[in-house]
Amino acid sequence: MRLVQVTIPAGKRDAILGALDDEGIDYVVNDETSGREYTGIAYFPLPSAAVEPVLEQLRAVGIDEDGYTVIVDANTVISRQFDELQERYDEEEDEDRIAREELTARASDMAPAFSTYVVMTVVSALIATAGLLLDSPAVVVGSMVIAPLIGPAMATSVGTVMDDQEMFRRGVKLQLLGLVLAVVSAGLFAFLVRSVHLIPPLADVTSIPEIRERVAPDFLSLVVALGAGVAGVVSLSSGVSTALVGVMIAVALIPPAATVGIGMAWGQPLVSLGSAVLLAVNVLSINLAALVVLWYKGYQPSQWFRTDEAKSATASRIGVLVVAILVLSAFLGGVTLDTFERANTEEQIRAEAGGIVAEAGATMLEIEVQQTNTAVFQQPTRVVVTVGVPPGETFPTLADDIDAVADRIADRDVTTEVRFVTVDQAG
Repeated sequence: MRLVQVTIPAGKRDAILGALDDEGIDYVVNDETSGREYTGIAYFPLPSAAVEPVLEQLRAVGIDEDGYTVIVDANTVISRQFDELQERYDEEEDEDRIAREELTARASDMAPAFSTYVVMTVVSALIATAGLLLDSPAVVVGSMVIAPLIGPAMATSVGTVMDDQEMFRRGVKLQLLGLVLAVVSAGLFAFLVRSVHLIPPLADVTSIPEIRERVAPDFLSLVVALGAGVAGVVSLSSGVSTALVGVMIAVALIPPAATVGIGMAWGQPLVSLGSAVLLAVNVLSINLAALVVLWYKGYQPSQWFRTDEAKSATASRIGVLVVAILVLSAFLGGVTLDTFERANTEEQIRAEAGGIVAEAGATMLEIEVQQTNTAVFQQPTRVVVTVGVPPGETFPTLADDIDAVADRIADRDVTTEVRFVTVDQAG
């Protein structure tokens, strides 16, 4: 529910109050005595879904942008006439959709002041870097809570559909600035950590699970980013809190940005490349999802002559985002295919090696397939098999047989090591 306050221009009083009467809206009018060109101020409660259509009707009969229109939340309205109005508009309109004026104001408020945005972005990136290097999911989640990245993303999309170029440019600038700040601050902090040995020496940062999972993104990463964008703009356009959704958007942006910086600090370009692709896909997908949802909900400028321009800008920007995501998806597709093939290769090696061991009369205790030490597109390099054998028995050809199978399945030379453990099978 909303309480709306509008100033009534001189000569428009009867037309404006008549429009409110026609809609069955209960209102109160106070005289305006400042001596300006306004004669009164009307106050009236409205359901959230009724704000936009009612304001459009009032503009048609005389409300102009030079006057004041104030919209505030109303916790409770006790009125039989209001209940009837709410039932009618809930049937005719999307009851969760706020007015375009509220949408623009909320999106503008979500983009924080420049100094606050810079400080919070840098701090969140530093905390995320520490959490990644410590392999601490709790610390990484904490960095997401304070990240201020949802505001610029939503402002960019709202600025596009509402043809507010100033809001659009500010949103784009803050997004780019935030990502650059996050990467640079994470890289400098990671370099400091490595230089002064704040953590044990690491030859390969992908040995840390929290980092490794952000180096080789697959198509599921795209789903996460699109979901975050949809959730963000739905919460914004329905007028509910966006705090938790902001954490979801930060999930898609802050840890990958920190991983890019860590890869740079450790001199591992493939780590930075993989996480940079993930970061780019995520930020583009969030913006794409937000734009599509706002377009679907029918948001557009209040002035009819700006509608076509806004639609054209929205369509062209959606097209650019889709093309960019498709290009980057080639990398995601390659990683997804590589992950599937790697898992399939390991499973085949395990299955056929297990069969060879069983046929020889031994017991398979453990098998480990080791991969190349690369951030992405790994290949099998070594197979370590632990076999249980009865006391006094030997299996001289077992290692060669397993090695031949591993080489054939992997389609490359794989080192095979078989470890024999004496097992008492009497009991």
